Amino acid sequence: MIRTLVWAAVVVGACGDSTPSATTLALPPTHGDLDYQLGGDYPLPPRVTVVVRDRGSTPADAYSICYVNGFQTQPDEADWWLTEHPDLVLRTQSGEPVVDTEWPDEMLLDVTTVPKRGEVAAIVGAWIDGCAADGFDAIEIDNLDSYTRSGGRIDQAAAVSTIGLLAARAHAAGLPIGQKNASQLLDRLADTGLDFAVAEECSRYDECDDYVATYGDRVYVVEYSRDHFDAACATYPQLAVVLRDPGLEPAGAAGYVRRAC
Repeated sequence: MIRTLVWAAVVVGACGDSTPSATTLALPPTHGDLDYQLGGDYPLPPRVTVVVRDRGSTPADAYSICYVNGFQTQPDEADWWLTEHPDLVLRTQSGEPVVDTEWPDEMLLDVTTVPKRGEVAAIVGAWIDGCAADGFDAIEIDNLDSYTRSGGRIDQAAAVSTIGLLAARAHAAGLPIGQKNASQLLDRLADTGLDFAVAEECSRYDECDDYVATYGDRVYVVEYSRDHFDAACATYPQLAVVLRDPGLEPAGAAGYVRRAC
């Protein structure tokens, strides 16, 4: 049975006043297997009870988590950001977009001020609402740690404040929201309001204990090497751990790899 979590959500009225209301959120199950399908949808393997898919996909016949890139531009949306919201793209001193040092086809979003955080949260929040309308069960918010790759232009406080806005939006839509990576933010849970974790390569980087200490059994582990996958399965039998290929190819495609503990 899926346990539930009760949050005090804030409902904003037409005149801008706010009143608290209780929202019951269905957290992801801790039994069964995990699948991570960001490279394309395919039929669920046996025993899968939790699956992550992109926000442009449709939910599966399992607990479905909607992937949302909350702090950077997706490669196919770069032109839209530059055309429609150029002021929300983080810039260098010379005015050039700041690109991610790890993913050079993604630009960082500018959350350095309260107004800009509000604008970014409104745009990403609409995507969160779309995930809820499409029937997803939860949100996975990615690139929470973009600030560490911003060249000092964004500080942790700004990132945490933005995460809190997105968590509130997800909760208002009736969805729990998961922390994607960013182990350095685990001690800020009271400020972020996140509900579970999707941890890539926590076995490889020896971080799984940190996630478990914060989220208990609701840590969903994705590993990309067989050795670290085997180690995670042996050390954390209570967690859902999946081995995937780095390109997250759909089943049937060249390079596709998937194993569960």
